[in-house]
Amino acid sequence: MKLTSKLIFIACFTIALNSCLNKKNEKATTKIAKKIKYPSDVIPFMDMWKILLGDGTKSEDLVGFQKEGFFYVDKDKENTNWVVYKTPNSGVTSRTSSNTRTELHQKKYWTPETGGKLTGTLKVMHVSTTGDATVSSSYSVVVGQIHSDKGHENEPLKIYYKKFPGHKKGSVFWNYEINTKGNNIGRFDYSTAVWGHDFSVVGKSAEVYPKEPENGIALGEEFSYEVNVNKGIMYLTFISKNHKTVKFTKSLIQSEFATRADVPEQVKKMYANREKGGGVEREIAYAGELQYFKQGAYNQANAKSTKSEIYDGDIAKQYANGSYAEVWFKKGTLESVNP
Repeated sequence: MKLTSKLIFIACFTIALNSCLNKKNEKATTKIAKKIKYPSDVIPFMDMWKILLGDGTKSEDLVGFQKEGFFYVDKDKENTNWVVYKTPNSGVTSRTSSNTRTELHQKKYWTPETGGKLTGTLKVMHVSTTGDATVSSSYSVVVGQIHSDKGHENEPLKIYYKKFPGHKKGSVFWNYEINTKGNNIGRFDYSTAVWGHDFSVVGKSAEVYPKEPENGIALGEEFSYEVNVNKGIMYLTFISKNHKTVKFTKSLIQSEFATRADVPEQVKKMYANREKGGGVEREIAYAGELQYFKQGAYNQANAKSTKSEIYDGDIAKQYANGSYAEVWFKKGTLESVNP
């Protein structure tokens, strides 16, 4: 074979080999890409939300988005995919709160009159193991909200999970925050138990806890909620396999707390030593105000009010030492009731 022919042969062979290797690499890359599961692959409604993460980063586009350590997909023992929301006791948060969150924020706003519907199937995997037992928000995480975007920007709904250290079972309850008449200093939450205790049940001292709830929910135990606001009325449904289904109805356009005589004893007791305990709600509550849903993990532990450990704000150390909240969702829906 002449030298020219040999060179041509070698060149052709090299090209063919590189082409083959490139195809193999492309196939390998494709296989790796197919193995990646994004939260939007598990719960397809992610295009209707934006997100704030526990380190202060944000994203407006959640289709094909994840962030390791905060918002990602994991599997349980049954090989089921879950969307994980994880956030430390201390990080960077929103302008209206001192608590961190890895939490979805609905893009489309609505009024109580037009309404909306949110569902979620979840299990809380972890809440902060440090805090002050006398503070109602210690050892808890909010897993669903309705938030007002007008007026005082208060919250007509916060769905909580709370578990004291050493207890096997925690509590699920929901809070209604009044849309305060006049100055918002007098705002308060009224709490209703679903399974276990409500918000007002606290310890006798910082490290002395109340009795463990007999009908509570354990960490890792699945439950579901439905929030349906229609023509100004909020309908709540809570379902868990080993618990009785519980339903509630609450008007968002007509107040139950418009006078001091209407304020429940629970509230008077909880806010007895606080300046904001003297408020009442405007008669039409949240009527006409823009609202939006939130879902995920809104950590209620912080260094200031609950005296929770934050390890100088080092997120890795917080995760390693139990100073975080972690919530898993496997299903969720979001829709307009009256488009």
